[in-house]
Amino acid sequence: MSAVSGIGTSPTSLAQEPTSGVSGLSSDEFLQIIFEELAQQDPLEPNDTNALLEQLSSIRSIESDLDLASRLETIASQGELNSASGLIGDFVSGLTEDNQRVADFVGSVSRTAEDGVILNLVGGDRIKMTDVDEILDGQDAQDLIDALAGDEGNAADDASGDASGDDDDDAGEVLP
Repeated sequence: MSAVSGIGTSPTSLAQEPTSGVSGLSSDEFLQIIFEELAQQDPLEPNDTNALLEQLSSIRSIESDLDLASRLETIASQGELNSASGLIGDFVSGLTEDNQRVADFVGSVSRTAEDGVILNLVGGDRIKMTDVDEILDGQDAQDLIDALAGDEGNAADDASGDASGDDDDDAGEVLP
């Protein structure tokens, strides 16, 4: 039987690519090799047809598994984007690409081929969905911010003596 050269490749490109065996072949390439083998075989001593059919069945099974894995990856990616879109308006914290801790409200969501789902924060920072470590409902976060701002305001008022019930002459004055 004669040797079969690489399908669709030149001898120089074969030397540059690592050999990965049958696993590196597409279904079409495998079929081309089988047809070439059948055309080159000795008709008086044919190859084992069962072995060829078994190999073809294995290739089809692998191809089916790869297609299923690709579809599952697409579904998972869409699910992640859908989950992330539910975070719009919520308060999140996490790490940016340069490992800076940020916390802000989610303004929008995007997806990139390299990084997957990205949360675009109102302040301009971006966090990968996988780098989020805390999520607060938007209203709960706003209530917390308002409470902290109110406590800081009261602390400032207490320090200046304006609303602290100090010993000024306006002791009978009603404050709003």
